[in-house]
Amino acid sequence: MAKQARKKKVVVLGGGTGNFTILNGLKKHPLDISVIVSMVDTGGSSGVLRDELGVLPPGDIRQCLVALSSSDEYMRELMSYRFTNGKLKGHNFGNLLLSALEKSTGSFDKAIEATSEILRIRGRVIPATLDNVQLVAHLKSGKVVRGEHTIEYQNLDDLEKLVLDPVARANPKAKLAIKSADAVIIAPGDLYQSTIPNLLIKGITEEIRKSKAKKIYVCNLMTKKVHTDGYSVGDFTDKIEFYLGGKIDFVIYNNKKPDPKLVRRYAEKGERPVSPGKNLPVKKFVGGDLLGKKFPKPIKNDPLRRNLIRHNSDKVAEMIVSLL
Repeated sequence: MAKQARKKKVVVLGGGTGNFTILNGLKKHPLDISVIVSMVDTGGSSGVLRDELGVLPPGDIRQCLVALSSSDEYMRELMSYRFTNGKLKGHNFGNLLLSALEKSTGSFDKAIEATSEILRIRGRVIPATLDNVQLVAHLKSGKVVRGEHTIEYQNLDDLEKLVLDPVARANPKAKLAIKSADAVIIAPGDLYQSTIPNLLIKGITEEIRKSKAKKIYVCNLMTKKVHTDGYSVGDFTDKIEFYLGGKIDFVIYNNKKPDPKLVRRYAEKGERPVSPGKNLPVKKFVGGDLLGKKFPKPIKNDPLRRNLIRHNSDKVAEMIVSLL
């Protein structure tokens, strides 16, 4: 009998919808997938649960679990259901489930394992750290801004440094996943709030730099008001490499202009398509039409604004697989 080929091991690193997008495409390929998730969320339901219950933020973890789930649609929709009234208003069922399991088992790791079994996920979802940390921005003016959600509204033009408080210890499972990976994929997302926080964890950046895995960065489609206004693909890449302390092997970026009507809607909020810029080395920077044609399905009772300009998960996954 012919020996079955070993599945390539890929690690996706990020937070929020960026991870969700990448995982939705990659799970359709014969890959061994692990996802390392940022743990600094202080907004919305996650922020309230952190403050009131002393648990770790469940929101981004939940999104990744749903993305990798092989359960039926009803179960996936249940995990994303938000309550609209009463004392639970604004809370997400999946967040409550993870928090309840963390409290009952005494471990966020065990809560994720239990939920992974319930959802029958294909892969592993790993918190970047199991420490209760806050994202902190130190500005050159001397001002200190604490909390991921607070930093969202802060002008970072005079940013001196981003740190985690207390200093975060890398989750051993995250280090192990990176050590055995064939590729480490840095997902798109809010640069300073979702992507960079993982790179502030010393053990994680060290493992990525030491690893022989291919390092692939999927660049954002749109800039973010105040934080990345005017950034090009090269600017995003420079920031990632600065905080990583090493070089990226491949940068995947979109080179197709979005629908002008959608661009105008984003411009009203100070957000614009990320420019490819000039003179990008073609061996490192891989461009393509990566725009999704389908708008995200509305989630009932969800107060969040869902992006209308999104990556096409399947196209991004195909491009990633072609580089492995």
